[in-house]
Amino acid sequence: MTKVRFAPSPTGELHLGSARTALYNYLFAKKAGGKFIFRLEDTDQNRYVAGSAKRLLDDLRWLGIEWDEGPDKKGTYGPYIQSQRLDIYKKHVDNLVAAGHAYYCFCSKDRLEKLRQDQQTAKQPTMYDRQCLNLTADQVKQFFADKTPYVVRLHVPVGTTEFTDLVHGKITIQNNTIDDQVLLKSDGFPTYHLANVVDDYLMQITHVIRGEEWLPSTAKHVLLYKAFGWSAPIWCHLPNVLNIKKSKLSKRRDGDTVWLSTYRRQGYLPPALVNYLALLGWHPTDEQEIFTLNDLTREFDLSRVQKAGAVFDITKLNWFNEQYIRKMSVADLDKELQVFYPKHSQDTTGFTSSIQSRLTKLSDVVEATDFFFKKQLKFEASLLIPKKGSPAKTLLALERALNIFTNVSNWTTESLRSAAESLVSAGEFSRGELLWPIRVALTGLANSPDVFDVMTALGKESSLGRLNQAINLLKKS
Repeated sequence: MTKVRFAPSPTGELHLGSARTALYNYLFAKKAGGKFIFRLEDTDQNRYVAGSAKRLLDDLRWLGIEWDEGPDKKGTYGPYIQSQRLDIYKKHVDNLVAAGHAYYCFCSKDRLEKLRQDQQTAKQPTMYDRQCLNLTADQVKQFFADKTPYVVRLHVPVGTTEFTDLVHGKITIQNNTIDDQVLLKSDGFPTYHLANVVDDYLMQITHVIRGEEWLPSTAKHVLLYKAFGWSAPIWCHLPNVLNIKKSKLSKRRDGDTVWLSTYRRQGYLPPALVNYLALLGWHPTDEQEIFTLNDLTREFDLSRVQKAGAVFDITKLNWFNEQYIRKMSVADLDKELQVFYPKHSQDTTGFTSSIQSRLTKLSDVVEATDFFFKKQLKFEASLLIPKKGSPAKTLLALERALNIFTNVSNWTTESLRSAAESLVSAGEFSRGELLWPIRVALTGLANSPDVFDVMTALGKESSLGRLNQAINLLKKS
């Protein structure tokens, strides 16, 4: 059975690139009828951030990505949290030492730092010099007796290491360029390299699908599989997600724009993000752009993952989000917008309908609704007067509008539009001379949703009240 895993570290928020990695793993597993595993890799306790694990889970579930094995709905991880599996890693690293594929290293931090500095000064690769490789059994025994802190290092053999990646093809690495990587740290925790390989084997992972930043480490993992006598999984390293300048998307350069939670807070829709993330590094067989999660599950194929980095373009994401907002029912959209609307007792469905075609993201409603919830608008009387218009004619237009709208019994967009058109067709006002002051009177803005949609949303009493306020403002000016 096909089994893949998403294995983040609880060190912060969910990165957009990591979200895409999780999505690709999920799609690949579901299409193959396999399993998608969530595993928490928390071996680096110095970088652990409290609450991060829960946020990672919440963000994935918000996207609609569920796992077959891993944390349950209450967040209980079972066997899938590495800090609870230390005995397993210790047993396996002991086996490597016994077989001569790993060795104890008792070098102090000071010595290692001096070695690194000397190598940098000499413009040499910074690698361990194997001082502890040939320690005798008695020397090792004495170090243990003295309780000298130690790590366990991989003994990299001579020769070359080869592996095939589904994206990058056949890769050959000269082993003399591979450091004797630390496998077990002095605090008893495994490094990523050891825990990753052991867990993938024990959990029967068939395909390792991860970001290409791990491509240089893969040779070490291949060596570990060989040392254990295990068959390695199939490798697939995904292209980096890049910023608009084509640098890797990173917190240092790009700030909060790298986190999925940023877009979640701003009101981007999960299906829009899923759709866009899927196309960051993968292309379908045709020119189709809009895909549901089910569509993607049917279409996804690792053979169409590109090698080059994929540029994250907020303009394109905005376009996707707009498409999904437009397709929503007014009732569903109104429900989603309640998080962003201020506290209110009004029925907002009419207003939601009036602005649906103007929203790029849900949080846009905050600015768009500013006038809707105010009891009294504040603006200069001059704003009511159209370009090339006069105060007197503007006042007359508002008075005529107030009179005709007062007599509208069926308060609908169509009825209101028809009433206004009757004033225009009478020839006393142009459409601009009439609608401009009405728009400003209702919203306090030069630009707004359709005037008659706004009136419908505000209701008759509020609309007439605002027209009255505007008339009084003009009279006082």
